[in-house]
Amino acid sequence: MPGHLFAELATGGGSSEALAFLDRGERVRRLLLLRTLHASLESLPTPLTPHSEAWRVLWDAAGRTPEAVEELILAPQVGSWLAHVLRRIHGASEGPPLWAEAGRLGALAVAAALRARTEADLLVPLTDGALHLPGLGMAQLARTGGGVTIGRARTSDGELTLTLHEAGAADVSRPGTSLTCRPSAVPAPGQSVPGERDPGESDPAGSGSRWVPLRTLTYSGTSDAGSGAVPLDDLDPYRDLDEPIAPARLDRDEAAVWQEMFEEAAGLVTGAGRGSGPGRLDPAVIRAVVPWGRTSSTPPPPPDVRVSATSGDSYGAMVIARPSSSLALAEAFVHEFQHSKLAALLHLFPLLDDDREERYYAPWRADPRHLTGLLHGAYAFIGVAGFWRERLIDPEHAETAAYHFALRRLQGRLVVRTLLGSGRLTVEGRELVAGLARTLDGWLREPVDRSALDRARTAAALHRTEWRLRNVSPESLAAHDRTDVPFRADRESWPDVRTYAFADRPSAPCTADEHLAAGNPATALARYADALATDPAEPHALSGWIVARAAIAPGRTSRRMLARPELMQPQH
Repeated sequence: MPGHLFAELATGGGSSEALAFLDRGERVRRLLLLRTLHASLESLPTPLTPHSEAWRVLWDAAGRTPEAVEELILAPQVGSWLAHVLRRIHGASEGPPLWAEAGRLGALAVAAALRARTEADLLVPLTDGALHLPGLGMAQLARTGGGVTIGRARTSDGELTLTLHEAGAADVSRPGTSLTCRPSAVPAPGQSVPGERDPGESDPAGSGSRWVPLRTLTYSGTSDAGSGAVPLDDLDPYRDLDEPIAPARLDRDEAAVWQEMFEEAAGLVTGAGRGSGPGRLDPAVIRAVVPWGRTSSTPPPPPDVRVSATSGDSYGAMVIARPSSSLALAEAFVHEFQHSKLAALLHLFPLLDDDREERYYAPWRADPRHLTGLLHGAYAFIGVAGFWRERLIDPEHAETAAYHFALRRLQGRLVVRTLLGSGRLTVEGRELVAGLARTLDGWLREPVDRSALDRARTAAALHRTEWRLRNVSPESLAAHDRTDVPFRADRESWPDVRTYAFADRPSAPCTADEHLAAGNPATALARYADALATDPAEPHALSGWIVARAAIAPGRTSRRMLARPELMQPQH
């Protein structure tokens, strides 16, 4: 990678040229994985068409329309499937029968033949009667029984004929056991119109067998290309992070809400103007959005994103639980694409020597993290900080933006200092983290609304204090140095209810947390003390008491309490 492109990515941002370089790296990796899988399948028994024939169909389609087939091979779900099957071959993962998972090479070949309008005739695995075609959708036979079965897929001039296949017998042609269609993806529906059908879903013969198209989220006027479409994938079995999962089709109204919110979010991430700094994002780089946890527009979702995730195997894909706010969705897009960028960099460079020991504090997690997780968090949240920095000039969101910008730059700098002091960064890794430090140091000098800054500092102190109370054991602490923290044997996940609650200054505070957020530490201290009278070791109340006490009486004693709050537990 040219040095100037690495330097751009090390700021937390990256120009279109730098992202194009990452794209090329992911293309090479994907082709290497595909070739490795092909070589590994030569000795794998299968009741399907031999893998070499599926490979030939794929190769022929690529010769006819190389761009379309390359787009297919670079689809995130293809990357997730490739990595999963290779892990299975090496005994590092589980799933359906291996021949069936490996046989998805045939489904990939069928999808390529449909795109290239070439001919194919392959036996392919069906899951619960469905053939999943990457980037297109799902062909569903009605009467096949559950589990893994075999179908015969034939293509000609963009048309698919799928028939149930039974060993030793002619292809079954009973009603519900065959389907002929022209597979394609369709735009997600717009605002719901009474009586309007979801376009593309079809049952040509009225037999119950049907074609279920992949939906796409469209946007316009926000990228250099002007408009585009991103898959909204609720069908593909490899749309999740590792093992295959069942389809979870969104109903029409939920898909319509996704379309509306996606277009608004796409405008937000590019609305502050052109540039390549952290926090800006061209929606064209998003390869797929995978909705998680809900298929209906009711009940209403929470305002913020409760679950989002990205895998290095599926570059550009984002698993997201939809919030009710387009602003929160836009923030999640930035956050998750930062993870994709760093994963692509890690495919090119060894950035750190990680012993995978989970012992480091991450300000956005409830549990200790290993160094790779810490680096991922730092890179993701510098993008989030940049996103909120862009919102500071927006009157509607300026106060909330000031809080989140102040909080994430502070937390990010803390983690960058941990990484730089770990002694485990490679030359490239140290250059990357030093670049992040320069970005954050510049941001820390930028003025922020005083009330938002105070709440951000308080929220950061609360999270670290409660994290130590819940994770760090005070037993024999004197015998351990700061790099060998003794953790509690009974630690478990806990909800961080303060990070977002402190975003806005309460106008009529009632609870101890609200009084602390409103700048009334004395009142908060008294209320935390009331709670501790019932349970003196309760971490949430004790962390609040320690932080409120430090706000009232700053000094050496308060600094010691904040540094080692676990020693404030009643038994010590």
